[in-house]
Amino acid sequence: MFIQTETTPNPATLKFLPGETVLGSGTADFPAAEQAAGSPLARRIFAVSGVAGVFLGSDFVTVTKTDAAAWDQIKPSILGAIMDHYQSGDAVMSQAQPAGGGHADHDGPDAEIVNQIKELLDTRVRPAVAQDGGDITFHGFDRGVVYLHMQGACAGCPSSTLTLKMGIENLLRHYIPEVVEVRPVA
Repeated sequence: MFIQTETTPNPATLKFLPGETVLGSGTADFPAAEQAAGSPLARRIFAVSGVAGVFLGSDFVTVTKTDAAAWDQIKPSILGAIMDHYQSGDAVMSQAQPAGGGHADHDGPDAEIVNQIKELLDTRVRPAVAQDGGDITFHGFDRGVVYLHMQGACAGCPSSTLTLKMGIENLLRHYIPEVVEVRPVA
């Protein structure tokens, strides 16, 4: 098995491409080891000292390191953990995880605007952030403000504020005049 790695805009995060399906659909975000109980793959990766977060996409694994860890020291162990997982035959997820990458439901007077926002996020934004090893989910729309949550490599990335403000906000405002601002949610 040959696992490729790619850098991301977030220097604390690397994207690992095992050349096999990770999650058939959706995403799974594990910002802390305690939350990885339902994923044998994420638990193996968290067993590596210096790992701060694991994000699973369709065909990639994004790993965030602690500030104290150095990639040249922990990357070989992470590669080994991923390889061991695939050789074990264990499932990536041992228990049903709500499929990530979804969006909060919204009905009411803004339902049409919300549907337009979700459509633009799914077709224009999410594919781009997935290439960088992350994901973005819609959390709400209130009085012209769109609330989004960034995951994986995008969470905590130094350029995430710029991505939200200059990229996503400008895109949404261009196509949907009712949108006046985009704000992150934790």
